[in-house]
Amino acid sequence: MAEANQSALFAERPSVPTIRKSAAPLRHHVVDALRTAIIEGRIAPGERLVERELIEMTGVSRTVIREALRQLETEGIVDIIPNKGPVVRKLTIGEAKDLYLIRSVLEGLAARMFVSNHAPKDIAALRLALDSTIHAYQHDSPEAILAAKNRFYDTLFAGAGSEALSSMIAALHARIWRWRALGLAHPKRSPDRSSESIQGLRDILTAIERGDADAAERITRREVENAAHEVMTLLSAEAVNA
Repeated sequence: MAEANQSALFAERPSVPTIRKSAAPLRHHVVDALRTAIIEGRIAPGERLVERELIEMTGVSRTVIREALRQLETEGIVDIIPNKGPVVRKLTIGEAKDLYLIRSVLEGLAARMFVSNHAPKDIAALRLALDSTIHAYQHDSPEAILAAKNRFYDTLFAGAGSEALSSMIAALHARIWRWRALGLAHPKRSPDRSSESIQGLRDILTAIERGDADAAERITRREVENAAHEVMTLLSAEAVNA
């Protein structure tokens, strides 16, 4: 019965896409597809990842699926539970605090490296990404706001010029996306948080345009810390009311 219910869940939501064969290792494509499905909430926290269903959805072999699941386990996105198999990992409040602290350090470093390594076109791209983010805050849904902020930060990380740093931040974002979404969509979200976040992003861009690496790092870290404070406040209130 449990497997039947699981199959129904997969049937009701958009599936993990079929993977097209290419020169790059198939495992990379499968990892990306599964990670995206988890980040976007199409596979929920605590949900089992049934190999047979993943094989049917992606069109790849059992070996490739198992390699992909092991990779996601190393990233902290999936847990392999004895007698149950792989499940989407649930994030604890304590772990969220640690991850936000790490996020502030890594993203602050990215802002500092952007000042040193960017090309002129990178600042123009960052301005456009900021404009899109402000528009999303003013007119769009929480999902659209999160997507716009992701584009802003992706532009920031790309301008930093470090593939290793971008990879570490991407893995970190995959683990904390639920808390970021909560901070944007919760009905008891602070009424000042949106304007605070917009101003924070503006301040990051201003520091970068001045070529002030110290300020860019400090402001970026502060914006992450403010986001963490908002999320922890909401989670603490839910725990009290539970």
